[in-house]
Amino acid sequence: MDQDIELTLEQEFSLRNFTDQVRQMSREQAQEFLILQHKHMMIREIMYQEILKQEWKLDLDFASL
Repeated sequence: MDQDIELTLEQEFSLRNFTDQVRQMSREQAQEFLILQHKHMMIREIMYQEILKQEWKLDLDFASL
């Protein structure tokens, strides 16, 4: 990760809160949570890609031009 990027105070607080919650989980709970988080990150990436395609008009139907 880029070490030049710093979190805001609100993000630091959120990270601390998240850290505390994860440390209270069992190993199995943490593993399931990590898998779910990864799935959500993948879905978010797909959503961003779709939004960019729409905004940049990369998914034009050339038959309709």
